[in-house]
Amino acid sequence: MTLDDFEKSLVEESRAREAEESKKRRKHSHHHHRHRTHDKDLENRHSKYRKRYAEDRSPLQQTPDSQRDKLDQEEDEWVEKSVAPPNTEAPVKAIDTQNGEGQLQRDAWMKEPGTLDVDYTQRGGKRPTEPIKTISATAGTEPKLHNNELNKQYFQDLTDGKDMPNDTGPKSIQNAVDYTFGDSGSRWRMTKLKAMYRRAKETGATIEDLAIEQYGDLRAFDNAREEEVELDRRTLYGNGYVGKEKPSGELFQERKLDMGVPDKEKLSIPIADKGLSQSGTVDVEVALEPPALMDKTALNRLKAQMMKAKLKGSPEANALELKYNAAIEGHGNSSNSQTIVLGAMDNRMLTGGRQGEVKAVENKRGRERGLVEENEDMSIEDMVREERRTRNQLGGDGQRFAERIAKDAKFDNDLDYLDENAAKLAKRVQKSEINLKNMAVADFQRMNRILDNCPLCHHEDSNTPPVAPIVSLATRVFLTLPTEPEISDGGACIIPIQHRGNLLECDDDEWEEIRNFMKSLTRMYHNQGRDVIFYENAAGPQYKKHAGMEVVPLPYSLGETAPAFFRESILTADEEWAQHKKLIDTLAKSKQGLGKLAFRRTLVKEMPYFHVWFEIDGGLGHVVEDANRWPRGDLFAREIIGGMLDREPNVIKRQGRWHRGEDHRMEAFRKRWRKFDWTRVLTGS
Repeated sequence: MTLDDFEKSLVEESRAREAEESKKRRKHSHHHHRHRTHDKDLENRHSKYRKRYAEDRSPLQQTPDSQRDKLDQEEDEWVEKSVAPPNTEAPVKAIDTQNGEGQLQRDAWMKEPGTLDVDYTQRGGKRPTEPIKTISATAGTEPKLHNNELNKQYFQDLTDGKDMPNDTGPKSIQNAVDYTFGDSGSRWRMTKLKAMYRRAKETGATIEDLAIEQYGDLRAFDNAREEEVELDRRTLYGNGYVGKEKPSGELFQERKLDMGVPDKEKLSIPIADKGLSQSGTVDVEVALEPPALMDKTALNRLKAQMMKAKLKGSPEANALELKYNAAIEGHGNSSNSQTIVLGAMDNRMLTGGRQGEVKAVENKRGRERGLVEENEDMSIEDMVREERRTRNQLGGDGQRFAERIAKDAKFDNDLDYLDENAAKLAKRVQKSEINLKNMAVADFQRMNRILDNCPLCHHEDSNTPPVAPIVSLATRVFLTLPTEPEISDGGACIIPIQHRGNLLECDDDEWEEIRNFMKSLTRMYHNQGRDVIFYENAAGPQYKKHAGMEVVPLPYSLGETAPAFFRESILTADEEWAQHKKLIDTLAKSKQGLGKLAFRRTLVKEMPYFHVWFEIDGGLGHVVEDANRWPRGDLFAREIIGGMLDREPNVIKRQGRWHRGEDHRMEAFRKRWRKFDWTRVLTGS
């Protein structure tokens, strides 16, 4: 091989290598074209369309853009066949460049935006903002009238503020009547007025009632009175007197002022009273009736309504303000018939002053509510005064300790807590002055309700006797029959006339008469061959019931065993562990020297208790500590006695009431009682 051959072989190898590399590049470029995006393909397709369109046109119509498309087409490998050359023999249309028709125009599909210019996201476009429309505050509030409204013209005039034809205000008073003073009908009107006066004098009826009956309303009556006065003046002063020709409404205005109508803002309101109008609506001054006395709650509600009306701009704001001011004035100045005056006898906590016992709480809440707290620096005199005021109160120290615990939100029933907070728990809860007054008034009102509904009280205000039948009446105590059904036939009740919570509250005179009844009844039952027991159930002092002693006759055999029955029942009725003795034997104490005072010296009136007398001087007593476990009403004694007498359960559990009227048992009991009635000595019969 020569040198020339070797060089030729090298050249051929280099060419072959370059051809292979060029082939690889073309293959990579073709693969890249196949993976172009959709948008690029569309753009190339558009360029091909432009190229084909340019080739079909004549050479004169070709532009630089079409030439570029042609060059691009030569390099584009997607084109696989050439387009046939245009026919040169075809006539070429001349181009009129003068009229502007020679300018090239693209087709409609070519003027559409490209794919790159299209936004495919569904993004909401900005909408044009509408200008803000301002609406008046009174828009939509105008009254709307239907086309078929019969009184359309009337309501339209009312909306426009025109005077109504039947307006009877001060402006139209002169034209309110169609007559003049002293005309042909004047004599008839005066005769009618005098006849009404004469009728009122004869029948005793009020002039206002007769005026409304004769004239229809008081305005016409006052007009007639005004005419009468004017005619009297003409007679008195003679022909030269110049007065009124028609009524001016002066007397009617005076009547309204006398009835409490203020001479201020005028409103057209219907007057329901018989005093002003019976025919409809009149234009009068604000007719406010004398406001009823309101409590603080009602005043606060009225004030809230007034403030809401002012904030809303309601037309009722002025009327509510006038009503509120009138209520405040009446609440402060008028004499309230429900005012309660309590003295020291009604509540001991209101007696004297508590200057040294308590001190005011110096904070905002304390000043607003008048709160007080215990004074730790009390003197001996203050302590003595407080002890006298608070001793023997219902509940005692136990109730005050419970109130202290109730005020402690962090209280824990633990010895450690009690030791750590002994000083705080030992403080007495002091009530403010207003709370003491409210408690006293509430107790007073509650006691009045109890007295009004008590069947054993004599109501002096209405002179009404008790509902219970009165068998025998003494000066302070009376004898009556028990309610039906009786647990034992022939029983009775000894009742003090004064309303007492229990018999321990009775004084010596009342107890003397009670003992006289006990002696007389014992003799009567012994005469019948029966024994007798007496008992009192005062286990519910909070109910403030009328105290009384029940009288139950028993056979002699049961009378001897009655103490054992009551002893066993009392021991099992209340709690097993108690602070007081289960049984208080007043009969034994009476034999030990207390005598007839054994019951009154052994028990105290502040405690709820039950006591039964087997003899006149004493028996067995029990202090009721847990009222919830004690049988309600008189059921405890009725169960014991009913069990002794073998009574039916429905008779034992049924506790009747007294009814007004004659009792069918009254006549038979009075015949048996007449021989032993000690009250006959008082009447001398």
